[in-house]
Amino acid sequence: MSIKKFVVGLYDDEAPLFDAVKQIRKEGFKIHDVYTPYPVHGMDKALGLRETSLHTAGFIYGMTGTTIALSFMSWVFTTNWPLNIGGKPHFPLPSLIPITFEFTVMCAAVGMVLTFCYLCKFAPFVRKHHFHERATDDKFVVVIECTSDSTEADATATLAKLGAAEINTQIAESEWWFGTYDKEEKKYTEQDLVKAAH
Repeated sequence: MSIKKFVVGLYDDEAPLFDAVKQIRKEGFKIHDVYTPYPVHGMDKALGLRETSLHTAGFIYGMTGTTIALSFMSWVFTTNWPLNIGGKPHFPLPSLIPITFEFTVMCAAVGMVLTFCYLCKFAPFVRKHHFHERATDDKFVVVIECTSDSTEADATATLAKLGAAEINTQIAESEWWFGTYDKEEKKYTEQDLVKAAH
C-alpha cells in the first residue's frame, strides 16, 4: 500500500492549466497526474512524458499475426494436408493474402488494446482514487505529490499564485488496487500516512 499526500488544484479552462503545469515543473514540484475532460494537445510534452511506444507494440503484434497465419497455412497446405486442386500449387500465396491480412489486423488490434489496458491499469475490479468528482466532466485538475523536497504549503501557495479556482489537500492511495466503485473508499488520515512511511 502506497499512501501519499497530494495537493489538488482545480482549473476551469485548459489555457491557465497548461501554463500552470509548465510553471509547476519549472519550480521543481512532482506532478502526480493531470486530469482533463478531453485530450489537451501538447499536455504530454508539458508534463515531460516521453512519446508512447504503443505503435511499436502494434507493429510487433501485427508481424506476429502475419508470421503465425502464413506459417500455419503453409504447414497445412504443404505438409499436413496437401491437396491437388486443378493443378494449383500446394502453397497458393495469393489466395492466402486475405486471411493473412485479417489475422494481422486482429492480432495488432487486440494486442494494442490489451497493452493499453495493462499500462493504464484498466481492468474489471481495478480501482484508482478520484481526486475530484468533476475531473472528467468539465474541470481540469492538476495533482502535485508532496515529497520531502516540496511541502504542502509550498505547493498550495504555488497553485494559488498560478490561478487555481480551488485547492485542497488529500491523503490517498497513489496506485491502483482491487475493488469496485460501488463501495465507498477508505478515508486516510495523517496517522495512516505516518504508518505507511515506516
